[in-house]
Amino acid sequence: MDPVESDRALLTRLFAAWQKWPRAEARFEVVRLMDEAHDRYLLLTVGWDGPRRIHNVLVHVDLMDGKFWIQRDNTEAGFATELMAAGIPKDRIVLAFYPESVRHYGEFAIH
Repeated sequence: MDPVESDRALLTRLFAAWQKWPRAEARFEVVRLMDEAHDRYLLLTVGWDGPRRIHNVLVHVDLMDGKFWIQRDNTEAGFATELMAAGIPKDRIVLAFYPESVRHYGEFAIH
């Protein structure tokens, strides 16, 4: 399988698992938005908590230059952890929500 197609399939599988996350009594749903033409992938939480609207980006990942660019990560354990558990090496994961000037202090790809 083409590496890009393999990466897309992995994100599809991981995001599908997140869609099952809220229990039946949850007041929101996890919505997956997948733009394969531009390789942008988002998970949103959408719903209501009484009168308060819930609409948040849970995870935003872009596939660029053979790497997973995590633009936003509001998960407890970190989406990079899920990618690594699925076999993606750290040098293919960019924590893009950190400025490039500090990324070299971490263990992931800088760009």
